[in-house]
Amino acid sequence: MFRILLSVILLFSLTHATDTLPSWNEGSSKQSIINYVSTVTKEGTVDFIPVKDRIAVFDNDGTLWSEQPAYFQLFFAMDRVKATASEHPEWKTTEPFKSVLANDMHGVMKSGEHGLIQIVNATHSGMDVETFQEEVKEWLKTAKHPTTDRPYTDLIYQPMMEVIRYLEANDFKVYIVSGGGIDFMRAFIPEMYAIPEEHIIGSSGKVHYKDGKIMKDADIYFIDDKETKPLAIYRNIGIRPVAAFGNSDGDFAMMLYTEANKKAKTLQLYVHHTDEKREFAYDRKSHIGKLDKGLDYAKEHNWTIVDMKNEWKIVYPFELIK
Repeated sequence: MFRILLSVILLFSLTHATDTLPSWNEGSSKQSIINYVSTVTKEGTVDFIPVKDRIAVFDNDGTLWSEQPAYFQLFFAMDRVKATASEHPEWKTTEPFKSVLANDMHGVMKSGEHGLIQIVNATHSGMDVETFQEEVKEWLKTAKHPTTDRPYTDLIYQPMMEVIRYLEANDFKVYIVSGGGIDFMRAFIPEMYAIPEEHIIGSSGKVHYKDGKIMKDADIYFIDDKETKPLAIYRNIGIRPVAAFGNSDGDFAMMLYTEANKKAKTLQLYVHHTDEKREFAYDRKSHIGKLDKGLDYAKEHNWTIVDMKNEWKIVYPFELIK
């Protein structure tokens, strides 16, 4: 499935080789991206950025693929609870597992952050990292999104894939900086986005070494969200980014950290979910991907705000083969 999607994206890009960002309508956001890249890659100018400093960071959920009505990693964890419930009879009467087994999404969300962490810890531990990633890959082969009934791998954003390829073509190093689990993302991002594992930064659980394997423990080590995203960038990349892409207040600190780069011209871009027909429409009041404080700041400081409904010709790669 991953290779098919990449082939479709590549074929589309080759067919439209003379058109930069072909899935974007002509407008302010497309022009902002092109103007920025053209400006900072032109040698001999005041805004030129050396190749070694061309660092771009992207959030994942809601920025590179959909995230509603809940993060896809949560759906994976819930499916793993159901698949292994026979080994844990106590789950039938213990929340939040009881709600998971009853397909009660309201009950699951009512359990709050503590309950969600319980679900993740129970399903993401007790195995080596390679085994876990194989479980994710197998799940992605058959799992379907609850409202679109499409494979989760279908729900990546074609316009944003084009931005990544455009940046790479201009010698930017692209990193994923996401609240999603690093081992979860490593299972599909290298093949689906063509981003190498060492360029993936995310939340992580505690691990230990045993008999040549890295074993996953049932404890959280680091959550890569909000103010911790700049810390993760500092620790893992060591260079302040010049371009940042996100969709929520969870990305706001990462984008402020990028904007504060005093050595280079920067670009901050928010994907604003405005398309209730082709995707989802949400921002200030959403329980997932809330965009409130960041949206106000972006408007006041002339960041690029993508109106998904009006600025994207298509949303998903499968629209290319209809």
